[in-house]
Amino acid sequence: MYGRYTDFVALHLAWLCGVFNEASRLSLIAYQLPSVAYVYIRKRAMSPPKLLDQVRAVLRARHYSRRTEETYVDWIRRFVHFHVLRHPRDLGRVEVEAFLTHLAVDLNVAASTQNQARAALLFLYREVLAVPMDEPWDVVVAKAPGRLPTVLTKVEVRALLAHLSGVDRLMAELLYGSGLRLMECIRLRVKDVDFAQRQVLVRDGKGAEDRVTMLPMGVIPALQEHLRMVRELHRQDLAAGFGAVYLPYALERKYPDAAREWAWQYVFPADRISLDPRSGIHRRHHRDESALQKAVRSAVRAVGITKHASCHTLRHSFATHLLENGYDIRTVQELLGHKDVKTTMIYTHVLNRGGLGVRSPLDE
Repeated sequence: MYGRYTDFVALHLAWLCGVFNEASRLSLIAYQLPSVAYVYIRKRAMSPPKLLDQVRAVLRARHYSRRTEETYVDWIRRFVHFHVLRHPRDLGRVEVEAFLTHLAVDLNVAASTQNQARAALLFLYREVLAVPMDEPWDVVVAKAPGRLPTVLTKVEVRALLAHLSGVDRLMAELLYGSGLRLMECIRLRVKDVDFAQRQVLVRDGKGAEDRVTMLPMGVIPALQEHLRMVRELHRQDLAAGFGAVYLPYALERKYPDAAREWAWQYVFPADRISLDPRSGIHRRHHRDESALQKAVRSAVRAVGITKHASCHTLRHSFATHLLENGYDIRTVQELLGHKDVKTTMIYTHVLNRGGLGVRSPLDE
């Protein structure tokens, strides 16, 4: 009897992990469980998934990133709590407008934050609940300021990079020398670095677009030495029974051995093996971006830069300095991966020295 109930507990845990299926149901019958326990498990297994689980399932089916999933789920949860735990199906356009207005008026959020919440709620109603939700809405919109990007001078960039060391410096040099976004650098794979052609292939960048950008000559020796150490770490992981890396879009099922191949490994792997929150597999992921963010923030203060600079500032500086060097704006647009040249045009503001190129009378 004890063994039978142990199996019952194991099957119940299987249901909690989302792997309860018809075979599990038949196994429960085979164990001749008390009718009350079986009815409880059957009822739980056949009940519809909760709202947030539905949201996660649809997001993953559409290949949204884990960060977007976390953000959308958080906004939907806040929306439900704002309306005292009423189900969104019982709410409508008026309640959505009230929540978005609350964000702008009561919480004084930025326009980008309000737009993020709006996108999450639109996804909920249109994609998950299949309820049409049209715009425009009668919402108090947070005003979006027309800010110019912060750009460092070449002297400031050199001072910043000189204060960094090790992997942090190597990554910062790629942000500035190749115009990479922070997460594009973090997620870089070995196969996407082409030393022969001196280029970096950015996979699945912003807007799910691929692009090619330059690999700076000055970073090649340090990067090659870094990859030698990473390869040795990969050999150690393989010897310990690990070495498999995350692969997107079910590539792991299509190419079962690819996850352990050197070409698919991250250029900047994490210091330790950790648990993948989605799959439950222990493996080595890429570095956490917060480490580089903290290092850059510390370096900015240490060298006395008074501008509000971050990792993304290095990308802004990359684009601006290319334009200063006389490169065509269309070329810069392709290197940055902008869909519209108007986005790239914002970097021309530093070329208008003295305000639209006008010489001050004080300088005459």
